[in-house]
Amino acid sequence: MNGPEIHVEFAPGLRVFVPHGRRSGATPVATDGSSTLGHVVESLGVPLTEVGELVVNGSPVTVSHLPAPADSVEVRAVERPQPVPGAPLRFLLDVHLGTLARRLRLLGVDAAYESLDIGDPALAARSAAERRVMLSRDRGLLRRRELWAGAFVYSTRPDEQLRDVLGRFAPALHPWTRCTACNGLLTEASKDEVAEQLRGGTRRSYDVFAQCAQCGRAYWRGAHHEQLEAIVDRALTEFGAP
Repeated sequence: MNGPEIHVEFAPGLRVFVPHGRRSGATPVATDGSSTLGHVVESLGVPLTEVGELVVNGSPVTVSHLPAPADSVEVRAVERPQPVPGAPLRFLLDVHLGTLARRLRLLGVDAAYESLDIGDPALAARSAAERRVMLSRDRGLLRRRELWAGAFVYSTRPDEQLRDVLGRFAPALHPWTRCTACNGLLTEASKDEVAEQLRGGTRRSYDVFAQCAQCGRAYWRGAHHEQLEAIVDRALTEFGAP
């Protein structure tokens, strides 16, 4: 590159994306003279979905800013909670985030999920068509311009993933209102209405049921309820009751 050299410093939370040599303070970056600052930041490894303010020589600029020689650039992380204007807050998760999708649904958060690898173009198109925030650990997917909005999921552990998403977006929590299998809404159901899905022991032991209005799956307080209740209680304690 033979364009202007600039100096770029990344916020601590963004340094996971850049090489070790760029993780301590401002470092020089050679540009090509025509690429925008947004393109330069992405070329260094940081998806723009993770970037908040871009500050050049002390003043905020947009991603379309053209770097000038000796520019001092500060790349800040997104604010938390992060507003997502223009649509109801809802999510789309890729094939690798099935556990996170089920936990979000458990809390009543609208979380669509692709259980098959349909490819980045199709995921990005669905995000745009349905105005859903794309959640992924795939930086390439998050760089697609057609995304409605996106966010990198930083951890590989479901508990930490859930805390990250809830802390970042602050969705309203309405536990026990969505189907964890398909994301449909649950309604109260009688034992007779769900009888075909019940085994003998369940039929004898339980009287309170819910059913998904979309896929018809039945729910009751079964053997795993205490584990699920613990997930719900932790989320409500930390991020607020509905």
